[in-house]
Amino acid sequence: MVELEKTMKRYAMAVAIVACCAGLASGQDGAAPAPAAEVLTSKSGEVKYTLEVFASGLQVPWAMAFLPDGSMMLTERAGRVRLIKDGKLVAEPVHTVENVWKRGGENGLMGLALHPEFAKNGMVYISYGDTVAKDIRVMRYVYTDGKFADGKEILTGLPIGANHAGCCLAFGPDGKLYVTAGETFKKALAQDMNSLGGKIMRLNDDGTVPSDNPFVGKEGVRPEIWALGARNAQGIDWQPGTGQMFATEHGPSGERGIGENNTEGDEFNKVSKGDNLGWPAIHHDMTQDGMVTPLLHWTPGIAPSSGKFYRGDKFPALKGNFLVGGLKGNRLVRIKLDGDKVVSHETLVKGLGRIRAICEGPDGSIYFATSNKDGRGMPKPEDDRIFRMVPAQ
Repeated sequence: MVELEKTMKRYAMAVAIVACCAGLASGQDGAAPAPAAEVLTSKSGEVKYTLEVFASGLQVPWAMAFLPDGSMMLTERAGRVRLIKDGKLVAEPVHTVENVWKRGGENGLMGLALHPEFAKNGMVYISYGDTVAKDIRVMRYVYTDGKFADGKEILTGLPIGANHAGCCLAFGPDGKLYVTAGETFKKALAQDMNSLGGKIMRLNDDGTVPSDNPFVGKEGVRPEIWALGARNAQGIDWQPGTGQMFATEHGPSGERGIGENNTEGDEFNKVSKGDNLGWPAIHHDMTQDGMVTPLLHWTPGIAPSSGKFYRGDKFPALKGNFLVGGLKGNRLVRIKLDGDKVVSHETLVKGLGRIRAICEGPDGSIYFATSNKDGRGMPKPEDDRIFRMVPAQ
C-alpha cells in the first residue's frame, strides 16, 4: 500500500491515462506499481485494459446513463443533473433539484433511469431526498431542448434520513420501473409491510401499481413492494438471457441489536418476486425458512454502491459478469456467475478511491465514477472523476 500511495502522488496530475494511479488495479495486494500507460491485468489474467479520464471536476456523481446520441447524463448528489456531450462536460446543468437534501450524510440527488422508449418519449426518472416534503421521492421529467420539463411525481413517501437512504432506479426487462429504498437505520422498517423502507418496489412507468405485483390486494401491505427485507440495496440489474434480478446490499456494519455477528457482511443477492431478503433477521451466511441467504457476502466489507451486468463485446471475458462499485472497498469488482451460482469474484480496479456509479457505453467500454468528495474519501484536485476502461492495445 505504501508503494501504491507513492505512485498515486507521483502521477496525480495525469489526465489522459490514469493506469499509473492504480498500482493495485490487478487486485493483487502488494503488487508493484504500474508505470504510466502500462497494460493492467486482472488477477485471473483474463482482462487486460487501460484507463482513461472521461470527465473530471464533478461532485459526487451517483448514477449515469447514455442517451441515444452518445451523450452521457449523470446525477450529482448536490442536486444537479449534468450532461457530457462530445467528450466535454456541459457547464450548465440540465436540471437542478430544488429542496434537495444538503445536510450531509449519504442523501441527496441519487438515482437516474431512462425510459425504455426514451428515444421516442424523452422520459427521464430521478430520485432524491426532499427537505420540504420530508421524504425521498421519484420524479419523472421529459427531456426536451436540453432541459427537463413536465415534472410528475411517480413515487413519494420513502423514508428520509442522512444515511441508508439509497434510492436506485432501473427499468427491468418487463418494462417496469424498479426502485430501491433503504431503511434509514430503522431496521424494523425492512419487515414492515406498511412501509416502503428497506424494500424493492415495482411500478408502471406512470407510477401506478402493476396488477401482478406480489402483494396487490393484501390488507396492510403496500402494493408497490416487489421484495422486502433489504437494509440498503443500491445496485440492481437483470441477468442477460435469464431475466433474473440480482442486487447488491450494504451489510450490518456494526449495527446494534442483531447479535454477535454485526460487522461487515455486504451482500450480493438473487432477488425474485415476493422475496424476503431477511434483514434484520438474517445476514452474512445465516439461513431461515422463507428468507433469502446471499449468494456472496464480503467480510471485510466493500460498501457495494452499484451493480451492472456487462453485456458488451469489447471485453469477452467479462460478458455476463456482474460489476460492482465499492465505496469502502475503493474498488471495482467483477462477479462471475454460472446461472445463479457465483463461480468467482475478483478486484478489477483499485487505487482511485471510492467507486460508486457504473455504466456501459454504447461501444462496450466500461465507465465508472469516483465518490471521493462525499465526505469520506480523500479527493484529488481533479476529483470527482469518471473513468473509461478500454481494452489494452
